[in-house]
Amino acid sequence: MTQAILVTGGAGYVGSHACKALARAGYCPVVYDNLSRGRRDAVRWGPLVEGDIADAARLRAALAEYRVAAVMHFAAYAYVGESMADPALYYRNNLCGTLALLEAMRAAGVDAIVFSSTCATYGTPQTVPIAETAPQSPVNAYGETKLAIERALHWYGQAYGLRWAALRYFNAAGADGDGEIGEDHDPETHLVPLVLQAALGRRECVEIYGTDYPPPDGTAIRDYIHVADLADAHLLALRWLLSGGEPLALNLGTGAGHSVREVIAAAEKVCGASIPVRAAARRAGDPPALVADARRAMATLGWRAQCSSLETIVATALAWQRRRDRPETGPGAAR
Repeated sequence: MTQAILVTGGAGYVGSHACKALARAGYCPVVYDNLSRGRRDAVRWGPLVEGDIADAARLRAALAEYRVAAVMHFAAYAYVGESMADPALYYRNNLCGTLALLEAMRAAGVDAIVFSSTCATYGTPQTVPIAETAPQSPVNAYGETKLAIERALHWYGQAYGLRWAALRYFNAAGADGDGEIGEDHDPETHLVPLVLQAALGRRECVEIYGTDYPPPDGTAIRDYIHVADLADAHLLALRWLLSGGEPLALNLGTGAGHSVREVIAAAEKVCGASIPVRAAARRAGDPPALVADARRAMATLGWRAQCSSLETIVATALAWQRRRDRPETGPGAAR
């Protein structure tokens, strides 16, 4: 019998890619999403249960109906600026919603969860690259809610035997290599799609927030990880837990940082066009560099980023953007 995996937030960006990876591996991804920030047409590899993450009764019913073996948890709000303007929204959805999920899992006897965490739990790092042993001192409400969830997972494991993996990934980017799904946020805040929107004439220019960071080129450095590589890591973490592995907290990244200007240059090369830019002030709380030390994920899960070169990230994201501009007709067409 095919094992069912409940994927909360499975209609979203990373969640939908994880669903495709699950289906390819022989699992049945059951998407649980209220579609407030996800897309119905991103649900392609299993059933959709429409429900809010705070609705414990609805969660319990879904877990029981599909005889779920484990959970992948992506359902969260993830805009740093929004979290600072309205922290109550983030604590209510991210933290309280997760606690409702954990209680529903306990009631249904489901004891394994792969949690979508973030490098935002580290705040401004003291050293780069960042190892899992680095202090976790978030500088925004979004990171605080994710860290609070990680701590809850630890204590639920101690008290109730919950098996968990918290995957702290860095800058998710790129799109499905087949062009079926991609990055579609509203509003869009991620650099790669913003750069491509400027390249395609949908945006006047790309704003560079801070041009006075330490060398080499004065712009902030980030570790960009392809969303397909993230999906593969979630699959490996699931298998680790289902085979009896111990709880995990792992970084997911390439170990190599790229500046904002380097991303723009890569996009110009792939697109074959100049991309207009505009310098702007630094954003509060933006560290100069965030780069992962992902050796633990490699050693524990055998995971390594396979398609996270800047060129591949930009090329797959561009293909997705262009396919959205010229949608196909017929069943399964991308929209």
